[in-house]
Amino acid sequence: MNPWRLRLLSRLDTLGTIRAVAQATNLSPSSVSQQLAVLEAETRTQLLERTGRRVRLTSAGLILARRAQAILDHMDGVEAELRGFGEEPAGLVRLGAFQSAIHTMAVPAVTRLAREHPHLDVELLELEPHASMPALRNGDADIIITTTDFDELPLGPDLDLVPLATDPVLLVVPPEHPAAGRGAVDLAAYADEPWAFDIPQSYMANLALRLCRQARFEPRVVCRFSNYMMTLQHVEAGLSIALLPGLAVDRRYRVATRELANPQTRTITAAIRRGSPPRAAVRAVLDALRRDPSLPVSGRESDDSADRDSKS
Repeated sequence: MNPWRLRLLSRLDTLGTIRAVAQATNLSPSSVSQQLAVLEAETRTQLLERTGRRVRLTSAGLILARRAQAILDHMDGVEAELRGFGEEPAGLVRLGAFQSAIHTMAVPAVTRLAREHPHLDVELLELEPHASMPALRNGDADIIITTTDFDELPLGPDLDLVPLATDPVLLVVPPEHPAAGRGAVDLAAYADEPWAFDIPQSYMANLALRLCRQARFEPRVVCRFSNYMMTLQHVEAGLSIALLPGLAVDRRYRVATRELANPQTRTITAAIRRGSPPRAAVRAVLDALRRDPSLPVSGRESDDSADRDSKS
């Protein structure tokens, strides 16, 4: 079986339509259909069936699609062994991370890796949790930095987790704001304020809305940004207040932060696909992420605990 065609089948299971697979792989829908037809011939099994104008996987197709990623991961592991498993990390590793983790965690790790392992290439992908987990499962990312608190897409037993840090959610206000003092704050006191929110259905937008409603008010949202830097600029200008994760608060902006009386934190985790032992390049990136001394400690009380979590 051709591994490239297996990957197309796996993506059809995840994305749902031939057209979506074609867009994700920069192919035409007819090319995808032709390659899947060849895969059927290779396996001598009917993998697809038509329902009207749509195509869906047969029972055999589902079985092969669900196991295809494990097959591909195993092949990657064999290739790593043939290249000399455990030698100098080399090759491409695709690292997906949400916005606030890019500049605080991913970029410092990649900078250190460039000095330590000159033959290792790391491709950074900005992916929020709702997008990073499918990308990891599809093979579009080798490692993701995500949060275990994103209930809409649970991580699942098919992934190995490595805790990296905990990150508090903070109230962010202009420096001259009456709240710019010390001590924890009750969100109910800011029910009448103008609020800056993330884009709808994102992790932070859902979390901020839930916290406001727990404080018994509906926030008056005056702007929505997909970029935390724009949110900080808006708050700095005195036009709004916001709830942001601590890692997102860039010190270049003149804003004040307050902890919440009802503390809220998110657990930041690296994740890889469970299967064969990760190749040396992936292990090197994971190690660089784990050993960043500037991060607030999470489940990383010791290297041994992180090793146990990554194998559980």
